[in-house]
Amino acid sequence: MAPKNTTAESSGLNYDSSSGQEAGFSQRKNRGITGLYNLGNTCYMNAVLQCLCSTTPLVEYFLSGSYHTAIVRGRGELANNFANLMENMWFGDFNYVSPEAFQKAISKLHPPFGRKIQHDAQELLIYVLNGLHEDLGKSRKRRNSGRKESSSLLNCCSDWSVITHLLQGQLRYEITCLACHNTTFKTEPFTVLSLPIPSRIHCYLEECLQSFFQQDTLTWGNKMHCSFCEKKQDALVKSNIYSTPKILILHLKRFECEGQYKRKLRTEVTFPVNNLDLSSFLSPSIQRSPRYQLYAVVNHFGDMDWGHYTAYCKNPVMQRWYTFDDTRFFNIPESTVQTSNAYILFYTCQSFSVPTSPPPI
Repeated sequence: MAPKNTTAESSGLNYDSSSGQEAGFSQRKNRGITGLYNLGNTCYMNAVLQCLCSTTPLVEYFLSGSYHTAIVRGRGELANNFANLMENMWFGDFNYVSPEAFQKAISKLHPPFGRKIQHDAQELLIYVLNGLHEDLGKSRKRRNSGRKESSSLLNCCSDWSVITHLLQGQLRYEITCLACHNTTFKTEPFTVLSLPIPSRIHCYLEECLQSFFQQDTLTWGNKMHCSFCEKKQDALVKSNIYSTPKILILHLKRFECEGQYKRKLRTEVTFPVNNLDLSSFLSPSIQRSPRYQLYAVVNHFGDMDWGHYTAYCKNPVMQRWYTFDDTRFFNIPESTVQTSNAYILFYTCQSFSVPTSPPPI
């Protein structure tokens, strides 16, 4: 949605309730708390960027300048613009900045992002992570196995990148042929898990995870090729997490599309802010289950074809939660973070440090 032309915005002022004052351009607010100008229906991008701005290990990597040596020859435009934007959001002199240069860079990877129309925040997130990964690591194309439609994967496999280091985990599939009963095992990387949610008033995040990891029967058009039978057969597939990421991103699948039928699921999903335990979904080879802490949320208000995105982020400097609505931001109590508008959840199993200012060029 386009930003409202309020008096505060038009004069370069923004209200931060943590200080109880309006702050002008000449008064720098707390580090890492910066609004983003809406370029015309770019709230979906602004919300995702706020969550990535709060992913401080990622920010530290870019602000340190370490990424320069990892840039693949002929690439780097997205990485450079992301680094510049993160520097402005953490150490700039303004209460809100424009992400225009970043939008131009991401629209080169996916031209529709350059248009002033509604887009899905989860789709934008995947393009950003893939784009940064491809800028910073030599890659070759990888085919999606299709075993778990709801697992959002990097579109390539590659050498190390900061994205794979921080955000990539692995799923392990146990595939049993129903004809010969032979079982094979395969692994597949993920950066975002897209979780189905039930069509009812309320559920718990664990129920969404259970639904994602439940055993599936592949038949009809989804049959698997059995190397022992040497043909496609019906199969049972069960998955678990074989390798846990340092940062876990969970996408709640609120939008359903079947032909011309579209709807948004408004189920209130109760999710833990502290101590998310994935032990029930881990491979037996993982001896210690990490506990994850929530640090950011992308929210969606509205319906399928119209709406607005905001973000809730925990600032590592203040150790307080803030809501970001384009150029506007203010402090909120932790108890208000959980709502039925939650769309993408960002968790970490490691404590975050505070980024330091980038070295002089």
